[in-house]
Amino acid sequence: MRPEPGAELESEVYERESFRGLDLSGLRTTRCTFHECDFTLARLNGSEHAGSDFANSIFESANLFGASFAECRLAGATFVAATLTGLTVEGGDWSYVLLRGQDLSRLDLRRVRLREADLAEADLTDADLRGADLTRARVHNAILAGADLRDTILDGVDLSAVRISEARLDLAGAVQLARSLGVVVE
Repeated sequence: MRPEPGAELESEVYERESFRGLDLSGLRTTRCTFHECDFTLARLNGSEHAGSDFANSIFESANLFGASFAECRLAGATFVAATLTGLTVEGGDWSYVLLRGQDLSRLDLRRVRLREADLAEADLTDADLRGADLTRARVHNAILAGADLRDTILDGVDLSAVRISEARLDLAGAVQLARSLGVVVE
């Protein structure tokens, strides 16, 4: 069954399906699986997803304006030139996700697992990353100005080439920043 705008899906499974260019505005999914699906140019604005799995799916030039993902798995998903304004993310696993160059400013990404995510050149200005897991995430040339990084796991993250002015750090984050800059902390 191909979803339509405003549809409510529960426990549906889609594998390697193409939703390319479809209008899925207002779609609601609960515990659905979209494995390796293509959402290129799809309109998912205002959609709501709870406990759904979008592993290795592609969201190239997709419109996710005002979409929400609660405890969803997007591991390995690719976002290129996607509209993510007003996106709501509550926890979940976004490990290995490609968000390179995306505008993530002011997003609430608390408690989101972003292990080994590609956030290079992303704009995370004023983003809330408290409690997020950024282990080995790539952040080269990312903007973290004003971001809240307290309680964020930054193991293996090189912060030497990020713009981080006025970001909020706890002691562990400050030590990680110092180490990234080549400072010996004793």
